[in-house]
Amino acid sequence: MTTGSIFCTSHLEAHTMITLTPAATTKVAQLIEAEGEDDLALRVAVRPGGCSGFAYEMFFDSDVAEDDVTMSYNTDGDATDGDATGSVAQATRIVRVVVDPSSAQLLHGATLDYKDGLDQSGFAITNPNAQRTCGCGQSFS
Repeated sequence: MTTGSIFCTSHLEAHTMITLTPAATTKVAQLIEAEGEDDLALRVAVRPGGCSGFAYEMFFDSDVAEDDVTMSYNTDGDATDGDATGSVAQATRIVRVVVDPSSAQLLHGATLDYKDGLDQSGFAITNPNAQRTCGCGQSFS
């Protein structure tokens, strides 16, 4: 499975952060376009909660804190310059992903994928840092 290209701006290395699959990148780009606000980024966070201790949270955000980790992905697989606003350029969508420093430590090496099939549809995070997950699949420790 190949993933979209990434440009990461942070004190953390790019390879240590969350990776988006092409399917996830494309779906996020479609959802941002439907919102009608080009400056939106996908914020991925880990919060206390669920039956196993931590739960994932994803939402669109236009605010980026100075210490957030920011990554940019292209839907066509080309590298970005990191100064993306989500604008359309020759049918290529640029998707920004923002992660706060606390969540970044727990998302190190994780992959966000999107499935759209008969048996399952939606986003899924595969996280090598999750030692165990709950039965409902919504939280981890």
